[in-house]
Amino acid sequence: MAKGPEKGLILAEEKAKASVHGFVEHPFHILKNLFCHRKTRCRGLAKNYHQLQVLFGLGNLVVTARKLV
Repeated sequence: MAKGPEKGLILAEEKAKASVHGFVEHPFHILKNLFCHRKTRCRGLAKNYHQLQVLFGLGNLVVTARKLV
């Protein structure tokens, strides 16, 4: 990419996107690795939704417990 004002704008935009991406991916990392939730089974949309809600709630508890220790 050539140097210039466009390069600075593009790099700033990409950095902003990467910071949001990293913030959002962390809870999914906890679910996949700590709770071994690798795939969603065909149980129906309502059951899958409720299972993910419970797992994210437990993930929040894990993150909070780690910060307290």
